[in-house]
Amino acid sequence: MAYRCLKDRLKTGSKPCNIARYHDYVRVASASGSIRVPLASPNVIGIVNSRGNRSHQEDFYSFATLSLNPEELRQSVKKALGVDWDPNLVSDIYARQVLYVGIYDGHGGSAVAQYLRQELHGLFESVNKTMIPELYGWIKEIGGYFKRFKGGAITPWIDGTNKEELTLEARATLTFFEADKILSADNSAQTSGATSSVALLQSLDSPSTPFFSAKRLAVTVAHCGDTRVLLCSTRDGSAFPMTETHHADSHVESIRLRRMMGSSLITDSYGESRWMGALANTRCLGDLRYKRFGITPEPEVRARLLEGEEWAFMVLVSDGISSILSDDEIVDLARGASNPKTAADRILSFTEELGGDDNSTAIIVPLLGWGKIRGPDKTKDLREYRRRQAVGTERQRRM
Repeated sequence: MAYRCLKDRLKTGSKPCNIARYHDYVRVASASGSIRVPLASPNVIGIVNSRGNRSHQEDFYSFATLSLNPEELRQSVKKALGVDWDPNLVSDIYARQVLYVGIYDGHGGSAVAQYLRQELHGLFESVNKTMIPELYGWIKEIGGYFKRFKGGAITPWIDGTNKEELTLEARATLTFFEADKILSADNSAQTSGATSSVALLQSLDSPSTPFFSAKRLAVTVAHCGDTRVLLCSTRDGSAFPMTETHHADSHVESIRLRRMMGSSLITDSYGESRWMGALANTRCLGDLRYKRFGITPEPEVRARLLEGEEWAFMVLVSDGISSILSDDEIVDLARGASNPKTAADRILSFTEELGGDDNSTAIIVPLLGWGKIRGPDKTKDLREYRRRQAVGTERQRRM
């Protein structure tokens, strides 16, 4: 796949390209001005990424601090969370600051997942409502399932007359569809695809604070497929899922597909349900040849207001981990770690101990309650039992 920069690619269209403002650090206000804290620090975001025993790496990730319109952010938190946030209480540079963390799990090759790693955060920042009428025309041309598609979160802007700012839900929907439109120019995206979960963290504090020390934090998750996003509570260490797996037999997807497409769910020889007998995930980017049959890049978007020290961290994982570990095991493994990178390493190490050999990614984003989880490690005994079972199985295999 040819990875042209977003600016050059959009120059070829009818609309001008916005100048990218995203960066790889978060600005922190201080008495002497502004401090730049690198996102790649293991104390700021912890990441582990392994190929496992597979011949190719199809798991990728990205992170950046975006610069978004404060009025758009104000309207988004008002609509999604019922929160009156005044961006004028902080300087413009902090009012625009939003952390973006994305995890992408490819299938049928790494082309689409690599494209998302390089481009999706920039695209998320640069899309605008003037692109929606043309994009919607392209969506309708796909036909099949999309003949009946009304636009979802971007519906109010389809006719090009709505002057209101986008919401984050609309921006995410526009971004995911626009990514598919760009990918349609590359033949590899016909048979290659990627699931995707994107988390957006916006501090609502005044004076401004970074995401890891914010007392009021708006979290928005845009999600397609079976990558997973969890919050860990400090109250008892419980996992709170921000995503639902988009398989054809899941509650959300079975309703959507039956309403729009009837049923084409086939169980393969391993007992796994696959849409049209081919795809495990019914929402993803890429896999363009299946789009007219109900495979959609339209993200499911959820938002939550995090207050005080009620949450310790957010974790994003690919299915190389979530297919082996439960939500509670994932957060229990991360609790008590000295830093986010160590927490991510623990999750991967235990997955591999249990025989996990798939591409695997874990991302830990610390929140204000980092290191303050109360209550017992609920899965400790279970994990020890599973470890002994795995060791015994491995011994028998070698005999």
